[in-house]
Amino acid sequence: MFPSLLIVDDEPSILQSLGGLLSDEGFEVTTAANGYEALKTIEVESPDLVLLDIWMPGIDGIETLKEIKKKSPNIQVIIITGHGTIETAVKATKLGAFDLIEKPLSIDKVIVAINNALNFRRLEEENKYLRKKTLEKNSINGDSPKTTELKNNIAKAAPTETWILIIGENGTGKELVARMIHHLSPRADQPLIDVSCAAIPENLIESELFGHEKGAFPGAASRKIGKFELASNGTIFLDEIGDMSLKTQAKILRVLQEQKIQRVGGSRTISVDVRVIAASNKNLEEEIEKGRFREDLFYRLNVLPIDVPPLRKRIDDIPVLVETFLEDFAIQNRDRKKKITSDALGILSRYSWPGNVRELKNLVERLAILVDAGAIDSRDIPDAYNPEANSENDLTEYQFLNFDTFKKARSAFEQAFITRKLIQHRNNVTKTAEAIGVGRSFLYKRIKSFKGSRL
Repeated sequence: MFPSLLIVDDEPSILQSLGGLLSDEGFEVTTAANGYEALKTIEVESPDLVLLDIWMPGIDGIETLKEIKKKSPNIQVIIITGHGTIETAVKATKLGAFDLIEKPLSIDKVIVAINNALNFRRLEEENKYLRKKTLEKNSINGDSPKTTELKNNIAKAAPTETWILIIGENGTGKELVARMIHHLSPRADQPLIDVSCAAIPENLIESELFGHEKGAFPGAASRKIGKFELASNGTIFLDEIGDMSLKTQAKILRVLQEQKIQRVGGSRTISVDVRVIAASNKNLEEEIEKGRFREDLFYRLNVLPIDVPPLRKRIDDIPVLVETFLEDFAIQNRDRKKKITSDALGILSRYSWPGNVRELKNLVERLAILVDAGAIDSRDIPDAYNPEANSENDLTEYQFLNFDTFKKARSAFEQAFITRKLIQHRNNVTKTAEAIGVGRSFLYKRIKSFKGSRL
């Protein structure tokens, strides 16, 4: 389908000549002799682009432009004028015009301007699509009362410039909440910079956050731009801020108060415009009482607190989460999506989930890999996740002595041992294998061999 153009001009000669030339270039051309006719045409046909003369009887081009942008903001408009001035160009641009071309018209310049405007519109549509997909990817899944409350709080907080403190246990999805807030905010087109406060060594944190100049310290071979500077005009996410030292907290507080930084080894003060989102898995008020967190920093950050509930308080979300994880895993691995039975979901809903959503995701991925059938059944759920089975089948020393052969006792011990270690390491097979001193492939084989005994 060819791009559609609407030419609006009160000179019939221009409508005829320009319309004919652009039709020859492959565009679908419609014409209008004045602003009123143009607005009626737009209502019916909604062209991709409008070439709009400024000086016309009735309503002029500027007023027509206002109406176009009010009713159809996605339509690109190029202004045509025989009396072009800087003032006119500025006014038209502020109202949303893409470009301004002076008469007499050069067909080459017109075509270049049209192609640039259409390419810009295409990029805008692609960005909108990508932003929508990003939002879908970073959305909070579930419709339980706790999750609904969380989504409402995010929706209220996101459009503001207010600083936010996210509180929640490990694995609840604090980073996901931060990303959702950013992508729904006016700063969505600007960077979101993540800072894992717990992962940065104390001797490097100032350089990481504020940057450094060349030669600032041994090893500083070049200038480094810090996280705050990179996040300017966007959002900085300070994850696990409760793990920062008091010394670093004091430096962060100063930056948040002044909105200015200074690179290590530099003398120049740099202004930064950042929205701050912080997160912690600790009770910061308790940390204040213990002298491990600054009270003034807490009140600076805690403008709008958002509590992310643990999975055990939103059990109703488990079916939705499991379906989402199974679908994501199938897409990621180009495999057929597995189903899960209601009995299996019932077992998962009775588990306490100390590792929260992250633990559930790891288990679902593990089951998607190891279950050969098209559906995950209750028999496939490890006993460690089934309180009833766990209480019945937890092997004691006496039970081991009841096995009639060494082979059976060893097999039972191996199964119980690996199950517990997998739980300790949140079902991460690689970490579990490293912890118990075996190869990853060996552990996978042992896990598969346990399927018949409901590991």
